[in-house]
Amino acid sequence: MSHVNPDPEPERTTGLEPGGSVPPGETPPAESSMPEAGPRETHNPPRGWAKAPLTLILVVVALVALFFLVYALVLIV
Repeated sequence: MSHVNPDPEPERTTGLEPGGSVPPGETPPAESSMPEAGPRETHNPPRGWAKAPLTLILVVVALVALFFLVYALVLIV
């Protein structure tokens, strides 16, 4: 594996003044990306939510909605 140094070499980079500063109106050199920045992902399932958490969320939402519906009916009566 070869790693790329993300820092540009000041003596070979155009548009830099001595000392590494950029003159007004000049675009600074871009950073290079680090292609090996993280671990390799070997398992990343493309499926959505699992059935159990989604069912639990839907049950909680239904219970909260039912509570407010009953609460509104009690206030009306």
